[in-house]
Amino acid sequence: MTSESSLLSTPLHDIHVAAGAQLTDFAGWNMPLRYTSHLAEHHSVRTAVGLFDLSHMAQIFVTGANAAAGLNRCFISPMDKMSIGRAKYSMLTSSEGGILDDLIVYRLAETEFLVVANASNREVVVRKVRSRCAEIDESIAVTDRTRERAILAVQGPNSVAVMQAIGFDIAQMKYYSVQPATYQGNNMLIARTGYTGEDGFEIYCEANQAAALWNHLMDAGADHSIAPCGLACRDSLRLEAGMPLYGNELSAELTPGDVGMGRMVKFDHDFVGSQALADRQARYTLIGLRGSGRRAARAGSSITVDGQEVGVVTSGILSPTLGYPIALARVQLPAPELDRVVEVNVRGKTQEMTVVPLPFYARKK
Repeated sequence: MTSESSLLSTPLHDIHVAAGAQLTDFAGWNMPLRYTSHLAEHHSVRTAVGLFDLSHMAQIFVTGANAAAGLNRCFISPMDKMSIGRAKYSMLTSSEGGILDDLIVYRLAETEFLVVANASNREVVVRKVRSRCAEIDESIAVTDRTRERAILAVQGPNSVAVMQAIGFDIAQMKYYSVQPATYQGNNMLIARTGYTGEDGFEIYCEANQAAALWNHLMDAGADHSIAPCGLACRDSLRLEAGMPLYGNELSAELTPGDVGMGRMVKFDHDFVGSQALADRQARYTLIGLRGSGRRAARAGSSITVDGQEVGVVTSGILSPTLGYPIALARVQLPAPELDRVVEVNVRGKTQEMTVVPLPFYARKK
């Protein structure tokens, strides 16, 4: 545990403190865990709109004539084929094929990209992207601007209304797209992306613009039941949506194939780890589990089928939206089939759960 005095703070730290947020150490950052209650904030995002501070996440700008070729060397997905104004979810792998991070890459221009990585892996991603891009062209610039910038996320069915209320022209934006925007004379970026399973937007701006933007969003969102939201509900929202979390579902010991994402690996470009992944068979996959009652399985709970241990729960909760226990689990291949009942060790007691399709929750479009 990092001491509070040595934790990094986002540009919105004073706002969180004034709002009475409960703060927590997350990847070395002093972040809001919740403002009121986890359940209230979770339901705000599902039924109305929530506002998140995601400024701890890495913002790495990659520029240069050969930036696309450099990023091809970095990630399991080719970046040179991505259109300007689009986003792509991808992974950075080791030379052995292990997942070093899962991240989103935005193409801002022909020669400019933004890589948004997990806070816990920022230094690894910066170092690997810089060295791998240099293999292609030493003039490619890789700049970590995380400390100079901020990310605000507006998530939920009322997110469009809130964004429009402060003047952003976002109605025609497609999912997984990004566009430049101007707010009070300042340039920023808006992406139609998120980690909640709801429609929403992520706003990328300079640090000194964040507080005014946060306050304006809160004021404009009052008529749309906006609520400030912390990391606790972000975790339960992403789990209901079946989205993996690095450190739970993903790690350097696992390949994309080991988490059911082998289809993401494209062998049409030469990236670090491609040969290892071509030669390595998947050993596991991720499955969804649904339980009954109120007792939720937690990460580390073992899973057995016919008395044989076959896997482990990686994330589990009592779903606030669905009202029953759900869990993501890593299991050996071949995986138990859909509707198969498995036994899960929940704090020393055996509990039956059923294999179900992912995601557990999908918004109505």
